[in-house]
Amino acid sequence: MRIIRFTTPGLQFQDGYHFRLGLLDGDRVIDLTTKDPNTFGSVSGLLRLDEPAAAVAEAIQKAPALPLRQVQLEAPIDVQEVWASEVTYPQCRDRRVAAASKNGGGVLYEKVFGAPRPELFFKATPERTVGPDQHVRIRVDSKRSVPEPSLALVINYAGAVIGYTIGNDICSRDLADENALYLPQAKMYRGSCALGPCILLKEDVADPKALEITMRIERDQVLMFHGQAGVAGMNRSFEELADYLFRENDYAPGVFLLTGTSIVPPADFTLNHDDLIEIEIPPIGVLRNTVE
Repeated sequence: MRIIRFTTPGLQFQDGYHFRLGLLDGDRVIDLTTKDPNTFGSVSGLLRLDEPAAAVAEAIQKAPALPLRQVQLEAPIDVQEVWASEVTYPQCRDRRVAAASKNGGGVLYEKVFGAPRPELFFKATPERTVGPDQHVRIRVDSKRSVPEPSLALVINYAGAVIGYTIGNDICSRDLADENALYLPQAKMYRGSCALGPCILLKEDVADPKALEITMRIERDQVLMFHGQAGVAGMNRSFEELADYLFRENDYAPGVFLLTGTSIVPPADFTLNHDDLIEIEIPPIGVLRNTVE
């Protein structure tokens, strides 16, 4: 089940919900909000459920449908925080160690990769998060920015992983590599995070560690970068990351957690304005964004 958050330009609904939840079904969208606005009037309502798949299966009975062409996909987030983990793949560890070693910070990344406690950091508020076909941003005071594709965990109020989406963690790598204490500035700013295109409920994924991530970057319709890697390379379990995230913290409306990147562009690559970034994780879909 692929759940989308969407709007309907040109259409109005009597229930007053501008942002709606729906189930993708081929070339149509089954409108869950119309069927049950108390539960499916927001992403928060979905993440208050213990068994969202069962609730969706019940709601789609006799729920109205819209042609997919009439809806606009939005980021599948409303009031949730976005957190992230880093250095969960050996490729990322090796690149971070090499880059940060010039300033004495390489040992930090080497140690955290094998430490019992993972690296977790706050990434974005909903206002700083964009959805499919919207613009991500690069900092004006950064000389080297890169996309960092990630499988994102969708976690409910109780700390249980209920689904997955695609995340793009834009990072000002020159700032992060200059000094580890600059990581918040390198990672957290408006337009630095993208999520979408949907929430794939966990029941539709037999083995999430078997998922493959592909990233493509085009500039003036020329392919500048292409990379692919498997989630199986992660050295952490999803349950472990969720457990640490919920230690001494509560997320009543649920939370999103980016699980780290295994695809690292070359050290001399940087994003330019108008670059097109495509991150694909079948069967979730493709998250497509242009750099503003």
